[in-house]
Amino acid sequence: MLKIENLTKQYGDKKAVDQLSLHIAPGEIFGFIGHNGAGKTTTLKSVVGILEFDEGEIFVNGKSIKTSPMECKKDIAYIPDNPDLYDFMTGIQFLQFVADIFEIPASVRQERIQKYADAFELTKDLGEAISSYSHGMKQKLAIISAWIHAPKMILMDEPFVGLDPKAAHILKDMMREVCAQGGSIFFSTHVLDVAEKLCDKVAIIKAGKLVKSGSMEDVKGDTSLEEVFLELEEK
Repeated sequence: MLKIENLTKQYGDKKAVDQLSLHIAPGEIFGFIGHNGAGKTTTLKSVVGILEFDEGEIFVNGKSIKTSPMECKKDIAYIPDNPDLYDFMTGIQFLQFVADIFEIPASVRQERIQKYADAFELTKDLGEAISSYSHGMKQKLAIISAWIHAPKMILMDEPFVGLDPKAAHILKDMMREVCAQGGSIFFSTHVLDVAEKLCDKVAIIKAGKLVKSGSMEDVKGDTSLEEVFLELEEK
């Protein structure tokens, strides 16, 4: 589903990402772990075509993000760590706008909006301006907008920040549902206990370099993901 091959992104003399290679298969929830500044956000933005990169290649469902960016973007959705939404729109206007971009039929979009807005208890607020939304409400709206075109690959940067426990539980169920239908999830997080329980595979990045990756069981062994992460950070 997603292949990152020798990805390198440099800012001046600093390599934010250094020869990173990862493979996320269909049906996998893949966690991306690292401290602030480790290269997680740069990697995600490179995958979705926001950032150009210096070396390497990225393939989404067999297509290159370099040579076929529009085809790749039809198959993916991206939720940044601080979603920039159009505050002058109402919630429903924003969702209709996103559905228009992806050419989602009216009946299909209505069904999906209803399903996810009801789940997040946001339905009654969709007629209000996004400028009046709390951070958590904006996060929920961004999640709904990402799911609206049923993408094959969903990428998220710290998706649980700002969500209350109930909303976080709903999001986890939505992530599992995507994978049960053959899609994939690639997300960064600092919430290591959530990653440990949720992810099939995990990768740990430090100073732009991959330091450990594999199945959750292989990576953590007989210890916890938190202990493995802290040990690697100290080296």
